[in-house]
Amino acid sequence: MFRTVGDRPPLWESLLPAEVLRLPAELARVDALLDDPAFFEPFRPFFHPVLGRPSTPVECYLRLMFLKFRYGLGYESLCAEVSDSVSWRRFCRIPLDGKVPHPTTLMKLATRCGSAAVDGLNEALLAMAAGQKLLRTSRLRADTTVVPANVAYPTDAGLLARAIRRIAGTGRRIPAAGGATRTRVRDRSRAAGRRAHAIAAKLRSRTAQAQDEKQAAVARATGELAGLAERAASEARRLLANARRALRRAGAKAASVAAAGGKDPAAGRRRGRLRRAVSDLAQLLDVTCQIAAQAR
Repeated sequence: MFRTVGDRPPLWESLLPAEVLRLPAELARVDALLDDPAFFEPFRPFFHPVLGRPSTPVECYLRLMFLKFRYGLGYESLCAEVSDSVSWRRFCRIPLDGKVPHPTTLMKLATRCGSAAVDGLNEALLAMAAGQKLLRTSRLRADTTVVPANVAYPTDAGLLARAIRRIAGTGRRIPAAGGATRTRVRDRSRAAGRRAHAIAAKLRSRTAQAQDEKQAAVARATGELAGLAERAASEARRLLANARRALRRAGAKAASVAAAGGKDPAAGRRRGRLRRAVSDLAQLLDVTCQIAAQAR
């Protein structure tokens, strides 16, 4: 059963000192904003209006989710923090003698409502901001031109050659960012290009060569490309392992510098470039191995 608001706090809570009942400035502003009934409507389609066990009040769920994402908490740590804090209990509209929703209950609600409820909340927030003239919205008109072009269908050979070129390029980015400077990755782009061009030339051949021989030549060249890709990926995995160790060392060094009160913006930028290169290479190697297995 759909519930928007929960039980009101008992009378004895009003006898507490005003300092205990007062919310922090940020939470007070968010609390006033979330009182708008427009933020309840995105959750209504996911619950029956009268049948079933009463749901967690939407006002409580919304405020719990705000605290979760505002402070980067997990579900269990969120419930523990709310249970131990008077101000967070009052913000979430949970009485001091009431029970905080269980973490699994919050997980199930998040799974049940999903992105549709989040989209509805964003639309309600944008409408409210536009109505209060905090956000100026306008229409956008786009005039586009469509140009016909041939479709380049992906082939095993083309994907393998492209993967080999990208491994070489990403492998150069890691030493440039200061990671694994002594680990070398051989650039096999030219060898891959020669084999890919040989396949294209063989397929364009107009000679009276038997079709079986042509297919065998293409299969042989594709196998050689798969072998090149596998060797390039094997070398790049050693580079990746060394780069991850360098990234951990850079993170530990940055933490020690920060603990000493220092700051090195240039080192932070290099560490960010290295982290992005490591992430790109790890994803590229997984895709390359999948393409090579497919080609085999």
